Amino acid sequence: MKAANHLLDGLLERMEPSIFRYILRHSAKQQMFLLLVIVAYYPFLYISLELPKVIVNQAIENKAGGPPFDFSLFGLTLEWNLEQVTFLAALSFFYLTLVFINGGFKYYVNVYKGRMGERLLRRLRYQLFYRILRFPLPRFRKVSQGELIPIITAEVEPLGGFIGTAFADPLFFGGQLVIILAFILIQDPFLGGAAIALYPFQMYVIPKLQRKVNMLAKQRVQNVRRLSDHIGEAVSGIIEVHAHNTAQYELAKFSDRLGRIYDIRFEIYRRKFFIKFLNNFIDKLTPFFFFSIGGYLVIQNELTFGALVAVLAAYKDLAGPWKELLAWYQQKEDVRIKFDQIVEQFDPPGMTDETILEADAGDIKKLDGNLIANISLMDEDGARIISGLGLSVPVDRHVAILGDAASGKSELAMLLARLLTPSQGKILINDQDIATLPESITGRRIAYAGPNAYLCNASIEDNLIYGLKHNIYGQPTLDEEKAAKWAASLAEAKLAGNSEYDFDADWVHYQAAGVRNFGELRDRMITVLEDVELDQDVYQMGLRGRINPQNRPDEALKILKARKAFREKLQSDPSFKPMVEPFDRALYNANASVEENLLFGAPVDKRFGAMQVAEQPYVRQILDDCDLTEDFIRIGKQVAETMIELFAGLPPEHEFFQQYSFISAEELPVFQGIVDRMARGGGANDEERLKLLSLPFQMVPARHRLGMIDEEIQQRLLVARKKFADNLPESLAGAIAFFDFENYNQAASLQDNILFGKLAYGYAQGEVRIGALISEIVDSLDLRATVISVGLDSPAGVGGSILSSTQRQKLSIARCILKDPDILIINEAVDSLDPKSQARLVDNVLERRKDRGVLWVMNRPQRIEKFDRIILLQDGKIAEQGDARSLINGGGPVTELLASA
Repeated sequence: MKAANHLLDGLLERMEPSIFRYILRHSAKQQMFLLLVIVAYYPFLYISLELPKVIVNQAIENKAGGPPFDFSLFGLTLEWNLEQVTFLAALSFFYLTLVFINGGFKYYVNVYKGRMGERLLRRLRYQLFYRILRFPLPRFRKVSQGELIPIITAEVEPLGGFIGTAFADPLFFGGQLVIILAFILIQDPFLGGAAIALYPFQMYVIPKLQRKVNMLAKQRVQNVRRLSDHIGEAVSGIIEVHAHNTAQYELAKFSDRLGRIYDIRFEIYRRKFFIKFLNNFIDKLTPFFFFSIGGYLVIQNELTFGALVAVLAAYKDLAGPWKELLAWYQQKEDVRIKFDQIVEQFDPPGMTDETILEADAGDIKKLDGNLIANISLMDEDGARIISGLGLSVPVDRHVAILGDAASGKSELAMLLARLLTPSQGKILINDQDIATLPESITGRRIAYAGPNAYLCNASIEDNLIYGLKHNIYGQPTLDEEKAAKWAASLAEAKLAGNSEYDFDADWVHYQAAGVRNFGELRDRMITVLEDVELDQDVYQMGLRGRINPQNRPDEALKILKARKAFREKLQSDPSFKPMVEPFDRALYNANASVEENLLFGAPVDKRFGAMQVAEQPYVRQILDDCDLTEDFIRIGKQVAETMIELFAGLPPEHEFFQQYSFISAEELPVFQGIVDRMARGGGANDEERLKLLSLPFQMVPARHRLGMIDEEIQQRLLVARKKFADNLPESLAGAIAFFDFENYNQAASLQDNILFGKLAYGYAQGEVRIGALISEIVDSLDLRATVISVGLDSPAGVGGSILSSTQRQKLSIARCILKDPDILIINEAVDSLDPKSQARLVDNVLERRKDRGVLWVMNRPQRIEKFDRIILLQDGKIAEQGDARSLINGGGPVTELLASA
């Protein structure tokens, strides 16, 4: 699919300096249509003002004395030969019709304004995000996400409300103001003069007062951004805050910023409400003139009573448009300031050219020939990082780049990956400047893994195949209803200048990974994980993962085969048998919790969690029926006493609370109060009984060895187990997945499904030996790929936070290898690995990438004899370069570096 040209429309040039120019550029036709609708509304407005006078003077006061009645409008006189009551009724219904028409115009105008505003707001947000993607990387050192995120999400929100009203409101409300004033002037020039007498004063004074409010509003926005930035820093550096005990410092800093915002907002309120007070006072002066002057004219028979009533009614309607115009002016000034700040923030120098980000550059040719560079790089302050560096290497060679932290090696890697732009010089591949190549070529033919691997908040698999998602390579099959919905969504996206690509389509470029379909891609992913030695980690994640047997029936059947093979191994090998206590419906499992023994299944949802099971009325009913309730409360009291005795003196953060206690540090005083009250002969209320009742469910007899769940209690629990399953209400039927040897349990992990039991406590190396046995069975049944595929569905967390730094770096390298680039650049991306692991990873990657380019920036020289060429940088220049063998033994700087490593 080729990218639509209009996607870059409005993005190619610098941002419009004015909010009005931006609005006209993207909505001129819609604005013109809306203005025509508003102009069409004016005649109906004037008639609605004139009609009350006719009703009072002719239909009610009836000075003419009878029919025919005349009705003059716009120079035309209509005679109505009707009775007075009929004439009154006709005019009243005509007035009601005008009310409906005027209301209809207002409804249509408001909805149209809202839709136009939201459409342009969507366009603006899209363009701002697009511009972030074009920011030069050094820009992100000066601006934080705490500044950029609020701008796109919150600060542009008022712009959406203003965009639809920018031209419509002055014409809509200004037109109403002019028509009402004209009507008043027509009735009597003196009253008209009184109505407009104070407007010049307001037009002069209000903007002057508003200007200071606008400056304060600008300061408020800037301080709120700093506040957001501080919050972002505190969240990102929360470990340092706690490690260095700087919480009070951060709170003081936050309080100081809140204080500044408070002072600014208070001053805004003070000035804004003074403006409002002034407006209201002036607004109430005009009726004074109407009552005094208009009343005098009526008394002198120089003005009809109906005309005075009409003028008063018209003036009442006059206040609304005037206030709306003032509100529009205030909003305009506020939006103007916000837009100026957005332009300042999102229009930095050195932005990536728009054509670089084209979705498809046509034929993606392989990069070959020589990589030639003659470049210099300076930082924002003009200090040289790389100075006159000359380089020429074949694209398909393996090159190791060495040097200390200040040598410029990391910046060189980013320059070669086209992530930084040289201050001087060019980088050529086969005589073509890579600075002019679109990302659809460099992003597919060059791969870069840096020292700070950032992962999306998605599954491991999604992060692994992220480098293959360049364009749409397969459209989903849609039924008629979904197709119509997508067509409407696409049409709206076009009108808003947004992307026309379907996010739900197939974005994976299988061919780039050297496969034909998703099944082959899964196999290739597993191979790549093996190359970076991440397969075992993902395998363990897979064992802890779950699958839905209805969605993956074949894999569930394979796990059942592994379960049977595991059970046979336990029965045939005496050394393994005591290490696992299998589930048996007729037997109590001493290595499982009381809850698991009662349910004899795994909870599907939170209703039967460890702390919630006692809250279920059905569970309490079963305990009552089996005479277990009082015993559980007694055991709960004993458990609470034991926990209080063991943990009362420990600090809340002590690790024993997590490892051994049934009661959290926060809850310990609550249970202390319950136990003390019961010791004094007091009874426990329903809530306290429930707390005590919840404790025995967490007990594992083989582990806790408190002797409270004795043989007699266990037998009664078996009776309760049967009663629980036999009488389970329909409303709870889907809340528990019962244990059944012949069926896969969807609520249990793969490992628990294979075990179908519990590891026995007290056996040295028992968990390790059972894990090895499971691994052996998985391999014998060719299930490893299945388990790893489940592990690939595991979440990586925000920024990959669920994974360790080592796992993140390995996954970053695997992502690069998977897309099979012509040049793979690894920039200190394995520093968290130990030397032996680094050496193995270097061997694996170089072996995988035979005859394919590798540029490896190393912090420690690992296996550099495996590389075709070595480049050593010092102070931004090449100190030594050449083939590995000659430099390692040449006695030069590389030899000295190896000797000191």
